[in-house]
Amino acid sequence: MTTFPTARAVRTTPEGLLWEPCERWVRGRKGDVTVVDSRHPVLVWEPGVPVPLYAFPRGDVREDLLHPARNPPKDTHTGSRTFYDLEAGGELMENAAWTFPAEDLAGHIAFEWFRRAGRGLDHWYEEEEEIFVHPRDPHKRVDAIASSRHVQVEIDGTVVADTHRPVLVFETGLPTRYYIPREDVRLDLFEPSDHSTGCPYKGTAAYWSWRGEADVPSNVVWSYPDPLPAVGAVKDLLAFYNEAVTITVDGERLERPVTPFTRTLTEPPPT
Repeated sequence: MTTFPTARAVRTTPEGLLWEPCERWVRGRKGDVTVVDSRHPVLVWEPGVPVPLYAFPRGDVREDLLHPARNPPKDTHTGSRTFYDLEAGGELMENAAWTFPAEDLAGHIAFEWFRRAGRGLDHWYEEEEEIFVHPRDPHKRVDAIASSRHVQVEIDGTVVADTHRPVLVFETGLPTRYYIPREDVRLDLFEPSDHSTGCPYKGTAAYWSWRGEADVPSNVVWSYPDPLPAVGAVKDLLAFYNEAVTITVDGERLERPVTPFTRTLTEPPPT
């Protein structure tokens, strides 16, 4: 009899790691060099980190490209035991891979993702689909649903968006995001930013910042010009951080939520 994994397949290590087997075929590349090619990866969640990472059996990794780290970091990744530098495509990347001390994960190697950490492998594939930033969490849903709710957005008392045709994005662990047609947004009150982010569920986002004098974080508005198919309904629509603006839905003013983005929105820009 075949036994299929369920939520109960998630296991805990004494170090506080959560992990579970994954049936996806995963490859990781540095440029044109395939460093990882695995049909038996495991997903690992570190304590306090909301997104997972992959770890791979050593036999699925090009260990000939790895060397003991010259300058291993401290207090990085839960209980990490050994760090490796990666040499591929004529480039040396420090601390691009590591092992966990957990007995359950013995014989596995994890890797940094360039678009998340600024170093590590820069192309990742699940089956034939390229994914970005981090693995997609099998216990998380992202649904983009067209709505006729009346949504208003205010900044410092000024209504900057007013629509009856939003697309609502429901994402596990985050507040509902309200995506609004450009025609219903006072985009003249904002200026384009050179900031961008990647999301494995939605794609690559472009940003705008408030032109006014109110105390508003930079990059408070974003849009996906070329979203992934699962959320194609948000294409070119604009969303605001609930954490930083006032949103009213069907006459009810929403409380500003506290999320993992709250701290980054309130941090001063680097000098």
